[in-house]
Amino acid sequence: MLVFVFPGQGSQSPGFLAPWLELPGVADRLNWASAVVGDDLLAHGTVSDAETLRDTAVAQPLIVAAGLLGLRELITSPTDLAATAGAVAGHSVGELTAAAATGALTPEQALVLVRERGRGMAAAAAVRPTGMSAVLGGDPAEVAAALQEHGLTPANANGGGQTVAAGTLEALAAFAANPPAKARVVPLQVAGAFHTEHMAPAVGALAALAAGIDPGTASVPIAANADGELVTDGQAFLQRLVAQVSRPVRWDLVTEAFARLGVTGLIEVPPAGTLTNLAKRTLKGVDVLALKTPDDLDKARTMITDHGGLAATVTTSEATL
Repeated sequence: MLVFVFPGQGSQSPGFLAPWLELPGVADRLNWASAVVGDDLLAHGTVSDAETLRDTAVAQPLIVAAGLLGLRELITSPTDLAATAGAVAGHSVGELTAAAATGALTPEQALVLVRERGRGMAAAAAVRPTGMSAVLGGDPAEVAAALQEHGLTPANANGGGQTVAAGTLEALAAFAANPPAKARVVPLQVAGAFHTEHMAPAVGALAALAAGIDPGTASVPIAANADGELVTDGQAFLQRLVAQVSRPVRWDLVTEAFARLGVTGLIEVPPAGTLTNLAKRTLKGVDVLALKTPDDLDKARTMITDHGGLAATVTTSEATL
């Protein structure tokens, strides 16, 4: 069974889309996405510097647009996706990419939502200086206790010995100065404490916008960030997307869902690398590929031939949050 995964914020880097513009039609589609979100995604994907890409309102639309562009070189429609993959999942903002890939949302709906999501989260982050840091290694109980002691939230439980701490910059600095034994703390290139109570103002605004959307049914199950549940009902997944802005990402549970499905192959769309590295640690024996440049497309097509075509046979969830 093959799955596609869609990365979240922090996966972007300067110039990562430049190689993709050599493919026919990519620049045109990127210009179209730029018109929808009201920003120059072509420039941001090719020439914008790291500080510009750190801006939440810039990074989130760029990541969703890039994921859809990369996937389209392999899969042209939700129907084709259903004939190829057994399930999909997106990390944080990558859930919007997953929703558009499966047809739960149209590309236009996903781009408008990510535009407003990025703006809302940027505004929430501007209220007080906050951020996020990856915590690598250490005893899980000791890491959890240290986060609580410093008033930090385990915003991402990524599995493979990685937790992402989120909170005020002062608390993160104090935590990094005295980390738990055998734990390494790495600041992330994001401008806010995402998936925490600090993002609560963005939830209401996104919920008001989402209320006017009529979602479709996902062509393949989406493993949800909240709990790893497999969801195909578009309305249920849209509600999860909105709520997830201020709730922790449980990528560890997504990975467990993939393991239960018997996944044998995993492809990460651009800007790829982060989720592939996690899969190497948590899904032993699974064939993984980070689709970073067009040079990786032939490898991806081979993986589709080797692993694709098997749909998930488990019961999916239609519960709402």
